[in-house]
Amino acid sequence: MKWITWSGVGVDRIACAWLIRRMVDRDAEFIFIPRGSDWKQLDGIAFDIPGANLSHRRGRCTFCTVLKEYSISDRTMDQICAIVDAADSVNDLLPPPEAAGIDVICRGLIKVLKHDVKALEVGAILFEALYVQLAEEFQ
Repeated sequence: MKWITWSGVGVDRIACAWLIRRMVDRDAEFIFIPRGSDWKQLDGIAFDIPGANLSHRRGRCTFCTVLKEYSISDRTMDQICAIVDAADSVNDLLPPPEAAGIDVICRGLIKVLKHDVKALEVGAILFEALYVQLAEEFQ
């Protein structure tokens, strides 16, 4: 399936792409369009774009929406959701300590790699490592 999002990925889009490939669509193909482009004319599932079904809801990030829409029930994913949610917003009073670091790293990925696909690849390793570490803490 094709998944459509804006180019210049950041923490929420990187986390969503990792989540989509890990839990929803292993063969996901990501299409990047310029910010503000008309995604409704394209064939695929839009995410993290205002107005798309898979976007921010009730002040929560798109990662949280994807978890809910695909009925993903996983304590570690819920913890990552809280981290991504705090990293992607500025109104969290007591963010998880990992949020600021994840946000800075994800913003740096696109600057260093200069290509959305490569940023998703490296970001997937980052989020997989975060998942494994957090899951281990639950044991």
